Amino acid sequence: QVQLVESGGGLVQPGGSLRLSCAASGNNFATYDMGWYRQAPGKQRELVAGIIIGSSTKYADSVKGRFTISRDNAKRTVYLQMNSLKPEDTAVYFCNAHKTVFGTERTYWGQGTQVTVSS
Repeated sequence: QVQLVESGGGLVQPGGSLRLSCAASGNNFATYDMGWYRQAPGKQRELVAGIIIGSSTKYADSVKGRFTISRDNAKRTVYLQMNSLKPEDTAVYFCNAHKTVFGTERTYWGQGTQVTVSS
């Protein structure tokens, strides 16, 4: 079982920066692939960035070059550094932990943190 708690959201002006954190409790954090998703009003939840256990990363095209995902396994925390924020980045951001064990998928979500980009 993994519990995820996001923090770091808030209101920021266009062009500004925010750093989201996701703290995990439970065991074996390092064995999970981690991701940040977001959901804007009226839209489906979408993957923003992911980092696998080998620290390879992937990003949505809309955030490439602006967002950076990283993880600190010792602190059981994953981060999302968001720079050059745009109004279209406004959404609730969710942390996700995922792995497959003997064919069974285990997925956990945090409660989400609101990011609002507005002048």
